[in-house]
Amino acid sequence: MPPPTRQDFEHLLAFRVSLRRFQRWSEDQAQAAGLTHVQHQLLVAVKGHPGDQPPAVGDIAGYLLLRHHSAVELVDRAEAAGFVRRVPDPGDGRIVRVRLTPRGDRCLTELTPAHLAELHDLAAVLDELVAGGRRDAP
Repeated sequence: MPPPTRQDFEHLLAFRVSLRRFQRWSEDQAQAAGLTHVQHQLLVAVKGHPGDQPPAVGDIAGYLLLRHHSAVELVDRAEAAGFVRRVPDPGDGRIVRVRLTPRGDRCLTELTPAHLAELHDLAAVLDELVAGGRRDAP
């Protein structure tokens, strides 16, 4: 692959700025809804977890790139705020799973449509940058 060009760096900067703007916007939206940005990420991780069972604390740690004990503390704070609740795993008592409360589900449901619209806009920026950054192979 040839060395990066000035345009490659410009595209990389444009993408990183767009990504950071989305992140900042999302943090502001979460705060306006009464959540920290990490609590918002937690709610998305719980609601978006695939399968029939809610996520275990270990799953949440993996989704949010946290150490297990940090995920436990996050769940503690979100549970105290009324956004999630812990439930025992029906098949394995050693596993603790995390469910949204009605309050947490409401908050997430209110935040999600605007986030999906913003992600759509971010995807368009990324598509434009990738298309503009393609170089023909020699």
